[in-house]
Order: sequence, then structure tokens, then C-alpha cells
Amino acid sequence: MITVFVDADACPVKDEIYRVAKRLGLKVLVVANGRLTVPRDPMIELVVVAKGALDAADDWIADRSDASSVVVTQDIPLAARCLAKGAKALDPRGRVFTDEAIGDALATRELMAQLRDMGAVTGGPAPFEARDRSRFLQSLDTVVQKMLKEGKS
Repeated sequence: MITVFVDADACPVKDEIYRVAKRLGLKVLVVANGRLTVPRDPMIELVVVAKGALDAADDWIADRSDASSVVVTQDIPLAARCLAKGAKALDPRGRVFTDEAIGDALATRELMAQLRDMGAVTGGPAPFEARDRSRFLQSLDTVVQKMLKEGKS
């Protein structure tokens, strides 16, 4: 069975994930550092990890992801860890992380961190918009449908 792991503390597309999961019969594990409200559904489970532990949610997800997993995260290092285990990973804006591009994404992340540390004004992410939700839904559906065709269910 395909399992969707949600790095949930700052995930703006949880409702979209629940809708896709219900339609396709997917298990969803919502991983967070604190209590969140999730739908009452036997296929959706909230996992609360140790509060205050740095990267506890990331570690929990990375330790359990595999080739039958889809990980939804904005965290590029977490996406890289999950890809290394054979999982699929995408961000809430619908960008699908790939083995070929994850190195560039990690390098860009590191460069931006260095620029911020030096005081360079780099700005933040663009505001989250309806088209981002639409792109995410399309990407999630495409990734899951491909996994189903490959027999990863």
C-alpha cells in the first residue's frame, strides 16, 4: 500500500492530501511536533514526535519511508534522505524532487543560507496561491498514479 508521509507542521496542502488519499485509498501519516486536527478516518493517522527535538519529525519520516512512500515536505534535506531510500518526494507547491535534481536543490539551499548569514537580503518564498494548490494536486496525482502502474501499492 502506498503511504503518504506529511511533514505537517508547516504544510499548507493537508486538506488536498486527504482528498487525494481518500479517492485513491492511500494511507496518510501526518507527522508533527504537536497536536493537529486530522480527519476521523482509519487511513489517516497523526504521529506526534518529541516536542523540541531538532529534526525529530524529519528523522521519523526518513527512517520509515521506502519505495512505496510519497513524502510531502518543504525540507530539501529530508526530501534527499527519502529519495535515497527509494521514496518519491514533492513539495507543497507541486515540485517533484528527483535524484537528478536534488543535488542542485541542496547546493542552492546551502548558498542561500550562506548569503543570509552574510546579511544579504534574499527575500522569502513567494506567497502561496491557488495555482500552487492546483499544481500540487496535479503532481501528487501524477506521482501516485505512476506508482500504482508500477505496482507499488
